[in-house]
Amino acid sequence: MKRLLLLTPLLVLLAGCDKNDSPAAFSPEMASFSNEFDFDPLRGPVKDFSQTLMNEKGEVAKRVSGRMSEEGCFDVLEFHDLENETGATLVLDANYYVDGITQEKKVRLQGKCQLAELPAAGVAWETNDEGFVVKSLSKDREVEYQYDKEGYPLGKTSQTKGDTLAIMSTPSEDPRKKLDYTSVTLFNKQPVGNVKQRCDYDRHDNPLNCELEMIDMSVNPATTLRYTIKNVIDYY
Repeated sequence: MKRLLLLTPLLVLLAGCDKNDSPAAFSPEMASFSNEFDFDPLRGPVKDFSQTLMNEKGEVAKRVSGRMSEEGCFDVLEFHDLENETGATLVLDANYYVDGITQEKKVRLQGKCQLAELPAAGVAWETNDEGFVVKSLSKDREVEYQYDKEGYPLGKTSQTKGDTLAIMSTPSEDPRKKLDYTSVTLFNKQPVGNVKQRCDYDRHDNPLNCELEMIDMSVNPATTLRYTIKNVIDYY
């Protein structure tokens, strides 16, 4: 009996070591790319994913899909904006992303697979010591990005010809529900828009289905748009 009593606390300690109570952080690449290409960041060993934005009529408005390496690099990124009839496919090729159709070099990379430069537009990105993109610079615009301690994107501030556009996001206090957020958009310190999102989550704390509400206060009267986001995610 004494032997069993001694083993019991040891087993409890070992069980505690196996359990991970902290959600996975957002990688520098995932957080930075989501900032720059306007999609929701994901956690964990993502293999491939798609995010589909549908309007209140159930029509697809936008779709983003990606395939990632086990190291967390984006091997392929594909964008379809059906509302504006635009789209693009970026394919990783050495230290560039090339156009998936023409093979033209589009985005130069730094390090393993982080954004460095968009030569055709004269855009250059700067990273911090942790590898997150914290600034985007071009001839007419400067953008600064903010993140929380888990790497979740908290917003960005753009300076263009004396005008300032700031997007500030406040995620849920639940660390496993970061994509439940509210955000405000300010133009020269005046509110011009609000966004609210609520999601269902999978076992990796990534969103599966989300309800998105966007209020445009730049028009009078203000307009409200509601969307549904469907995420399909495969893991390694």
